[in-house]
Amino acid sequence: MILPIVFCIVTYLITAAVIFPATSSYLAMADLFFSDKERDVTSPHTNIFVPVEDSSQPDTESSQPKQETIKASDFTFPSYEDQFGELIIEDCQIYADLFFGDSWYVLGNGVGIYNGSAIPGYGKTILIAGHNNTYFNGLKYAEKGQIVKIRTNYGNYQYEITDIRVTTNVDRSAYDLNAEEENLILYTCYPYDTLGLTDLRAFVYAKYVSGPMIDKNS
Repeated sequence: MILPIVFCIVTYLITAAVIFPATSSYLAMADLFFSDKERDVTSPHTNIFVPVEDSSQPDTESSQPKQETIKASDFTFPSYEDQFGELIIEDCQIYADLFFGDSWYVLGNGVGIYNGSAIPGYGKTILIAGHNNTYFNGLKYAEKGQIVKIRTNYGNYQYEITDIRVTTNVDRSAYDLNAEEENLILYTCYPYDTLGLTDLRAFVYAKYVSGPMIDKNS
């Protein structure tokens, strides 16, 4: 009598372990669309964004903007879910609050930096997510040569779009978080006007143009 019960329990556990990872995203989507409980994305957040005067304009002796350096100790580093800036792509009609982190709360109120990437000025990859049917819907108008502006509580940055790519949500070759140069990647679900779950992502790549670099040793 004990053996059949043990066999049933083990079979159930193995089946659940195999099936749950494949269905969890669908269950989450169903909860989002059909649950009577509203997901709270309106709770007050910490806003440390104070616009900084733009000093990246080129001087009269050079057509290239000066690259400044700022000490890490001279500004407040954002904590998770802090709003510390704004992201603007005028050609795409994108004007979004920029947060540190990419939680449901963050993406319900703006766009967010992936928690495993860097902040602007750190000399590495900046990976920013946004919902395709809200704040990053305008990425469907993205073209090479357009300028992405990021204003933070410690400086203002500009990046030039160099490429757009659509791939799957499991394609890890779409970004390199170990890059040793400043670069910006914006990503969202694809197609842009799709509601609900999709396994495709649109990536917009941009190169660094101007903005203060952070002295990480200070």
